Amino acid sequence: MSETPRPRLAFKVRAAIWAGRWLIRLLASTWRVTVTGREGLDALRAVKTPVIIVIWHGEMLPSLWSHRGEGIAVLISEHKDGEIIAQIAEGLGYAPSVRGSSSRGAARALLRLVRTLEEGGDVGITPDGPRGPAKEMAVGAVAAAQRAQAPLVAVRAQASSAWRLASWDRFMIPKPFARVRLAYGAPVIPPQGDAAVLEAARADFARVMVDAGQVAGHVD
Repeated sequence: MSETPRPRLAFKVRAAIWAGRWLIRLLASTWRVTVTGREGLDALRAVKTPVIIVIWHGEMLPSLWSHRGEGIAVLISEHKDGEIIAQIAEGLGYAPSVRGSSSRGAARALLRLVRTLEEGGDVGITPDGPRGPAKEMAVGAVAAAQRAQAPLVAVRAQASSAWRLASWDRFMIPKPFARVRLAYGAPVIPPQGDAAVLEAARADFARVMVDAGQVAGHVD
């Protein structure tokens, strides 16, 4: 399966990507991070079991930083803005991204996610992206886990102080020296089955996301 050719970016966009990587490093190096419930993920990593890390789009930045250098392939939109995010992520030690979303390139992206998992790679998915509604889980992450029989791991992030963008997801940027809490859910492998089984698994994992969010300090 051929990969989508990468667009040629203007110099000012390439400069913005370079600056974005270093601004994230500078800001995130000041955060005081507490991690809860990661034991399940670490146990899977110890036996080289590929996993799907799931986080809401608006809470992406702390998780992106926490998992830097781990070679995770992130599902990112094929939109031009997605290319910028993909290159920033790769500069932080992520694998080349899987391109696609629920609104564009969904079937191709699902196949690439499954292939990455079957080849032993971890993937990261924001199941409410790229357009929302915020914190409403699309079925793609669960479908990929079902096909590859790979564990889903919920990750939620909260910060003691943060900027919130005026975007559909209220994207969170923890402020300098913020206390950041990451909470992980227990790994879940959805059962194989028909569309009804898939929908039930999606609903069950949506509740896992809520439970992990409460541990992190959210009220959703």
